[in-house]
Amino acid sequence: MNYRITHKTTYTYSEQASISQNELFLHPRGTATQSVTQSDLGILPTPQYMRQRTDYFGNITDVFMVQQPHSQLTMTVTSLVGTTVPATPLPSGTMPWETVVPRLIAHAQPGELDAYQFVFVSPLTLINPDIRDYARVSFPSGIPVLEGAMDLMRRIFTEFSYDKSATTVDTPVAQLLAEKKGVCQDFAHFGISCLRSLGMAARYVSGYMETLPPPGKPKLIGADASHAWLSVFIPDAGWVDLDPTNNLIPGERHITVAWGRDYGDVTPVKGVVMGGGTHTLSVMVDVSALS
Repeated sequence: MNYRITHKTTYTYSEQASISQNELFLHPRGTATQSVTQSDLGILPTPQYMRQRTDYFGNITDVFMVQQPHSQLTMTVTSLVGTTVPATPLPSGTMPWETVVPRLIAHAQPGELDAYQFVFVSPLTLINPDIRDYARVSFPSGIPVLEGAMDLMRRIFTEFSYDKSATTVDTPVAQLLAEKKGVCQDFAHFGISCLRSLGMAARYVSGYMETLPPPGKPKLIGADASHAWLSVFIPDAGWVDLDPTNNLIPGERHITVAWGRDYGDVTPVKGVVMGGGTHTLSVMVDVSALS
């Protein structure tokens, strides 16, 4: 698949802001199944300072500062991305999950040392007895690791409700488990917490997913949104993505932007502003398939 992706974020201030400094994670990254031919960032008003860098996890990030009075700040990234279907191992052919844990601890093979850093708790994930008990239902003794991970994904999809009003970006994983309502970010954090509670490596992935309109209806411009899912590391196979919001293994309709330990590592837009009074936020995302 080939896509044109537009992500536009606008802050409108009740009073003029004097300085605004931001960090963006909005450029899709190149992967084995994803190529990025173009990714352009436009900012209004024009920043007085701007720098692009690659972070610790290999994500592309922009840092900029607007140092002039402004009542509105708009950031727009337009990207052209090509995707292919990832090669996914046969779930029943993956190693027993108990074998994965000592392999990660030893991290003797290529890729295992990098994966081992995703075993540990992070600021927005959690490891506690309740989460471990929930995870163990999907991981009885001897089950192949990908079979267990896919069962965990299915249970989150089945037992949790998608509710935009139930959580915020700061909602603890423990609250999600108690109330079983949230959004894609919450489901990814919970799945990661479950896998890490058993000693497996899991990372948070931010990106987009092409949404299809109902039959006979036109696609609405700007109706798409940022999305999030998770990846589990399987020795000898690598990382496998899992989307608990939709109960599927992401394919060519998922576009990866960045990955890290949790949402805090790859927040699409974050920053500080001096002045400005109160503000309103508007986000428009459009993922359009190209012929």
